[in-house]
Amino acid sequence: MTVHGIHRSGRTYARAAAAGALTAGVLALAPLAHAAPPPAAPAPPAAGLAAAHDAAASSTTLDTLSRFFARDGALAKADAKPRIEGAAVPVYALSPDFVAGKRNAPVATLDFLASKAVSADGQKASVWTAGGGTDWKVVNIATGDDETRYAAEGAKKLSGGTVFREPQVNAWYVQRADRILPLNTEAVRAVGARGTTVDAYRDRVHKAYGDKLPGSAYAKKGLAGGYGGGAEAEAQAAPAADAPAPLAAEPAGSASDSSDTTTLAASAGGAALALGLGTVAVRRLRRR
Repeated sequence: MTVHGIHRSGRTYARAAAAGALTAGVLALAPLAHAAPPPAAPAPPAAGLAAAHDAAASSTTLDTLSRFFARDGALAKADAKPRIEGAAVPVYALSPDFVAGKRNAPVATLDFLASKAVSADGQKASVWTAGGGTDWKVVNIATGDDETRYAAEGAKKLSGGTVFREPQVNAWYVQRADRILPLNTEAVRAVGARGTTVDAYRDRVHKAYGDKLPGSAYAKKGLAGGYGGGAEAEAQAAPAADAPAPLAAEPAGSASDSSDTTTLAASAGGAALALGLGTVAVRRLRRR
C-alpha cells in the first residue's frame, strides 16, 4: 500500500512539474505572441501634402526640372515641358529609435514628401520637399520615381500600411500592424519573399545597425551619420550656373532600381538636409 501511495505521489509530482513547465513556457512565449504592434508613423496632414505638391509644381521648380531633364543633351531645355503627376506622397525611413529597441517606437519616421515629375520625352524624376505645416520647400530632385512608385505598390500589397525605406541597403517595405512585406529585390534579400514580423525585423536591424546609431563611436568617426561603407560618392549636379550644390550622396555600396546617377539639389541655399538615420541620400546608382 505504501509503495502504491508513493508511486501515485510521484506521478502527481511529475504531472505538476510538467504542468508548471508548460505554464512557464506559455508565459515566456506570451510577450512575443501577443506583443502590441508599434504605433504607425504619423501621416502628414492633407494641407501639407497639398503645399508640397504646389512647391513641386511651381514655375521655379518646373524651370529647374527643364534643366534637369535636359542635362545629358537628350532634349533641349525648351522641349522638356515637365509636369507633376499625381499627389505628393510621404516618404518614411527606418527609425533610429526602432533600431535601438526603444519601447513604442514606430518602425519608420517621416523623412520628406515626394512628387513625381515627367518630361515630354518620358523621363521621370522625384521632387523632394521638406518642411512642416503648410510650409514646404523643394530640397532635391532625383532621377526615377522610386518614392511614388513604391508608395503605390505598398498600398496595393498591404492597404493602409506604411511604406518605408531601409536606406543602408536601399530596401523598400510596407508595414502594417505586425507584418512587414518586401517591395523590391533588396528587401526580398533582407527578409525573404514572404516578409517578416516586426519583432524579427527589429532583431535584424538592431544587430546590423545598433552599434552605428547617431552618437555611437562609429558615428563619431564621421561615417555618414553612423551609417556608411566608407567614402561617400558625390552626386552629379545638373549643368546650371545658378543651381545650388548637390546634397550628400548615398554611401558607397548601396543600390537602387533607378538607371541614372544624376541628381540635382534644388533647395534654397543648397543646404544639406538631415533625414531619418543620417545624411539624406540622393544619388541613384545603376542597376546591378
